[in-house]
Amino acid sequence: MRASQRVRGEDVDVVDALLSADERRRSSGSRFDELRNEQKSLGKLVARAQGEEKAALLQRTKDLATEVKAADAEQNEAKEEADRLLRSLANLIDPAAPVGGEEDFVTLEEVGTPRDFAAEGFEPRDHVELGQILGAIDTERGAKVAGARSYYLTGVGALLELALVNMAMAQATAAGFTAMITPALVRPAAMDGTGFLGQAAENVYYLPEEERYLVGTSEVPLAAYHMDEILDAGQLPLRYAGFSSCFRREAGTYGKDTRGIIRVHQFEKVEMFVFTSPEEAEAEHRRLLQWEKDFLNALELPYRVIDVASGDLGSSAARKFDIEAWIPTQGKYREVTSTSNTTEYQSRRLSIRMREEGKVRPLATLNGTLVAVPRTIVAILENHQQADGSVVVPEALRPFLGGRSVIEPVAK
Repeated sequence: MRASQRVRGEDVDVVDALLSADERRRSSGSRFDELRNEQKSLGKLVARAQGEEKAALLQRTKDLATEVKAADAEQNEAKEEADRLLRSLANLIDPAAPVGGEEDFVTLEEVGTPRDFAAEGFEPRDHVELGQILGAIDTERGAKVAGARSYYLTGVGALLELALVNMAMAQATAAGFTAMITPALVRPAAMDGTGFLGQAAENVYYLPEEERYLVGTSEVPLAAYHMDEILDAGQLPLRYAGFSSCFRREAGTYGKDTRGIIRVHQFEKVEMFVFTSPEEAEAEHRRLLQWEKDFLNALELPYRVIDVASGDLGSSAARKFDIEAWIPTQGKYREVTSTSNTTEYQSRRLSIRMREEGKVRPLATLNGTLVAVPRTIVAILENHQQADGSVVVPEALRPFLGGRSVIEPVAK
């Protein structure tokens, strides 16, 4: 755990503080038990004693009550401290994950070839300009009504979102996932249990009067769906595909991606979530990655798959793969989906266990974004644009967009 904290760039001293607090909890617990046993023995002795002996035993009983109370308080305090420190630790990292910071990822593969627009004889437009030409995106009125990093999807833009969501759900349910529409507001236990009140807390919206959080991903309500439950091993894997709005404050991103809909405060997403045995988690992680690749392949988008480095992992992820689509006008790949193996981290915090052959133990949870709508729209518009501002609809998406093969500019 010390090594894991170190490569994550997290505080290593927390591990030793936790061990110390746990030792205090154990020793004060033993002391409490010893004193309680003495109390029980004294009760019998007092009943038989007389005179000075009885007076001395009564005094000891009185002193003992004070000592028991103090030992109990010390035990509870140490337990609370140990629990607090334990919950502040990030998940134990997968040794196979690359070590380093944000730029130290390992590229696992590149799929597809970015278009050569110069060879085609025109300069590509960015998604904001295309969105205006197609009557699909309105960021100006979004900012007027809701502030920065807000937008409207209009006309075909709104239909494109619904098409992507329906296409994602169709793929997920065909693969055996149960479709879910999840709550956008959750209790603190759900948010904390999934690990989003640690390093990600600054990006979470909190409603203090309601004591509820707005979710940044349906991973949170999906993970908490079986909170405080014991699942039969024969049921596993349980796979859910959750559709929800997602809310993120985007704290710490001042000046980044201020144009368009790449980094916004609210967006819709279809998230895959899996409960499975710890032994099957690594293989399931690869399956989630393949389902994400299948979706992007169907959208005919060039992309790369990266193995995220240790210092760039969220606290709950033991390992994470990102898929980044090529964005022509930026000349680089940008993240559109990710999938994380969170091993037993979330299940322990949410008290979700599995029963197998009469034994109960924690299970593993995994998550993977099938489609995050705004960034996927950006990738589709920019990669499939034509010189006249129209956009070719990927063939797999056409049945979900009313059979439309081309999105044409709106008449002025």
